[in-house]
Amino acid sequence: MFCRLKTVLLFLLSIPGAFAQQRWQLGPGVGNGIVWHVTHNQPHSDHIELSGEQLATVLRYGVRQDGTFALERSLVWPLLRTIPNDTHGSFMQRSALDLPALITVNGTPLKHERVETIAINGLLNVVSQYHVQHASTPTVQVSRTVFPSMVHPVLCEAYSLVNFSAHPMVVSIPDLRMDSHAPADRGVDGTYVVATRTGNAGVFRVAPGDSLSFSLSIQAHRATEPPLAVDVGAELAGRDRFLQTISSALVLETPDPLIDELFRFSKIRASESIFKTKGGYMHGPGGEAYYAAIWANDQAEYVNPMFPYIGYSIGNQSAMNSFAHFGRFMNPEFKPIPSSIIAEGTDIWNGAGDRGDAAMIGYGAARYALANGNLEDATTLWPLIEWCLAYCKRQLNAQGVVASDSDELEGRFPAGDANLTTSCLYYDALLSAYYLGGHLQIPARQLRQYKQEATALRRAIERHFGSSMHGFETYRYYAGNDLLRSWIAMPLTVGIYDRVEGTVQALFSDRLWSENGLLTQEGSTTYWDRSTLYALRGAFAGGATEKALLYLQHYAKTRLTGQHVPYPIEAWPEGNQRHLSAESGLYVRIITEGLFGIRPTGLRSFALSPRLPADWPTMELSAIKAFGGELGVKVARVADKLEVTVSNKGKLIHTSQIKPGDTINVSVGE
Repeated sequence: MFCRLKTVLLFLLSIPGAFAQQRWQLGPGVGNGIVWHVTHNQPHSDHIELSGEQLATVLRYGVRQDGTFALERSLVWPLLRTIPNDTHGSFMQRSALDLPALITVNGTPLKHERVETIAINGLLNVVSQYHVQHASTPTVQVSRTVFPSMVHPVLCEAYSLVNFSAHPMVVSIPDLRMDSHAPADRGVDGTYVVATRTGNAGVFRVAPGDSLSFSLSIQAHRATEPPLAVDVGAELAGRDRFLQTISSALVLETPDPLIDELFRFSKIRASESIFKTKGGYMHGPGGEAYYAAIWANDQAEYVNPMFPYIGYSIGNQSAMNSFAHFGRFMNPEFKPIPSSIIAEGTDIWNGAGDRGDAAMIGYGAARYALANGNLEDATTLWPLIEWCLAYCKRQLNAQGVVASDSDELEGRFPAGDANLTTSCLYYDALLSAYYLGGHLQIPARQLRQYKQEATALRRAIERHFGSSMHGFETYRYYAGNDLLRSWIAMPLTVGIYDRVEGTVQALFSDRLWSENGLLTQEGSTTYWDRSTLYALRGAFAGGATEKALLYLQHYAKTRLTGQHVPYPIEAWPEGNQRHLSAESGLYVRIITEGLFGIRPTGLRSFALSPRLPADWPTMELSAIKAFGGELGVKVARVADKLEVTVSNKGKLIHTSQIKPGDTINVSVGE
């Protein structure tokens, strides 16, 4: 035991930042979010994004040196379009209004604020204490809960003021009714009005120990329309229902509460950022930049394959809608499908040329159709999948791999004429189409052809990309590439394990790994979470379970309890670590596809290759809504084997004991 602990300690010391400061801690009980217990003279600031169907907000919040709370709300209304009506044409405004500073108690303002706690659990909650007049100890506590409406273009803030003194207080809540008008020539629909209102304003007598509730709302509307009457209490109840719906589906239970809680948080972020546009539900990355629009990578490739497992109806609607939008651009000449469809579906962006978008879309649509388990939806998606495969086949170069103008990084880093990612996605799409086509009465000859093309492509990937890089038997990212790249993990995520050992060693070497995950390219300082999340998934899938677990634990600790919380992020330095939403879907897929090794093989079937870490007696996924069922998968260690049980709607449908690393095939049944 001592030798094992010593080995683990030495390994952790090799991870940059493995013992970095934790600012946050898990809340009490399961599923209660994270809490920062603020100590005096500990200034810190951060930002978090939250979304609903008609509003997204980035809250820039923190605690100043003097212990007071700071908040600036960046508000985005994706359905109020601005000129030019392009990718970034969402109406935006910022507000730094401090409502507690406008409250008076016994005729004097609240003073000497001290923030006690800040908590995050799908909304932002702040508890502060204040002094009134000449009191030597705090006599008033104010809590505020900030969140977006799930269905209206409104940011809501629910407040509660508690009298801690021994005497009654006279509390005055200001009646704010402020409107600001944007210039008419800025809006597609003319003038937009930002309306700020307080709720339950007035003068109140608050007895010792009693509390007073009031609210603040900020909304935007067209000048030709009246503002909404906002019931903040009802909006909070709606937000709570959403959080409960997401939290109670696809539930992860492991011995590591940080991994579990980041999994739950990631489901929330991935599912909330869906906007009800005139072009239907559209999942949006966010980040004060990307709304009412879809991308072949973020939506089709990253997050859509996750939604069937959660069973979130709006998520599934957004997935089908995104594929329908991409399908509009199929053409007999096989010109590229646009990388992005923007402005509520009314325009496109294709500024980076062909990024391998057809491979992204075909991969995502086929994986989604299989896991979704719905024959009608699969039939609808088949023509798009078929077209994408045909397009990619036409892009095969003389080496037998897929040519493209760039990759999902759109020229930020070199990708050559043909990159590893695009060919791996096409490979997986061919296999998924082979599995799916059997349900759709596709000719057997065509499906055999897909299988043969996948086999040939796998060989071509090895010949063209397989390489010794700095002594690691791994992959080059493109012809002529001599620097390690984080996307060398791609083959592992699609079941190509020919170079798993060297690839895992390269990924977690000091050439690529940093305190914040994988560097995009060795020697750079840039990191994008998406490739780190792919790498963790691939390392688990490839059987490097113990190493992958240590890095996953570090990642979960950093993202959930470190200095910038509580979700996976986009990148650094670009975007200042924005909480783009599809990356959270990729974290979920580390667990479903990596740790549990779920690979769809039919509308009602999947392969299961669980990777139970050595120190974990059990792990479990329950309320899995995929494959037309409601599944539970439990893996437990029994001597030197793994006992795997699978249930559907509470009924046992499979049980077996397997060796670690083995794969079983599960049929859900009709």
